[in-house]
Amino acid sequence: MTSAAGSLAGKVAVVTGAGSGIGRATALLFAEEGAKVVCADRSGEQHAVAKEIGDGAAVAVDVDVAVAADVRRMIGAAEERFGRLDVLFNNAGFGGPRKPLAEQDEATFDDVIAVNLKGVFLGMKYGITAMLRTGGGSIVNTASSAALTGWKKHSVYAAAKGGVVQLTKCAALDYATQGIRVNAVCPGMTWTGLAGADADNPLPPPDAVLKVQPMHRWGLPTELAAAVLFLAGDASSFVTGVALPVDGGYVI
Repeated sequence: MTSAAGSLAGKVAVVTGAGSGIGRATALLFAEEGAKVVCADRSGEQHAVAKEIGDGAAVAVDVDVAVAADVRRMIGAAEERFGRLDVLFNNAGFGGPRKPLAEQDEATFDDVIAVNLKGVFLGMKYGITAMLRTGGGSIVNTASSAALTGWKKHSVYAAAKGGVVQLTKCAALDYATQGIRVNAVCPGMTWTGLAGADADNPLPPPDAVLKVQPMHRWGLPTELAAAVLFLAGDASSFVTGVALPVDGGYVI
């Protein structure tokens, strides 16, 4: 699957949440564009993705992004297996229950913040350290359109994703002169497992029309992956600190 002539040829990438949805689509696209890929997840599905990419071009690791030791091991896997880290896609996350703020419990808050926000912090912390050893790299974080506008009954998730945008902007400033770019994608309603996608329903039903998105349709993981590829590669070499909506016009 790896292409020697792709836009990420010779690059080494880590993708979290690589077992499904946007993470899976991005891992496969990175490989098609020539990257060696570390497929990280806690679901176990990342092993099938790495196998699909092919031996020698990918490795799967079991990682809980909220655990520092796991994240260090994940970054170490890229360096030990492929010699360096050039691209980090901090994508792992989940939405949590849809409830008004006062009905959200403390355990939910801790879990959502740990994975969606702390996980991105840890990924950047150890990913940046690795990138500095080899002269730089590109980091892309998955935020959300919920980080840019209010979502009813999603206060905790929106707060976590808003934090991802600010981590992105601040880290972009911290490392702008050291060869490390940091950007974020902000998906709108995307047809992933969280929305009902599975092996039997890989595409949204043709009559599914989302009125909240001006394009009146679901986004696809492959469309998000294309945006991530742009931010990860040299085509965006003068872009840093951006929170890019990929949402069918939702936040307009």
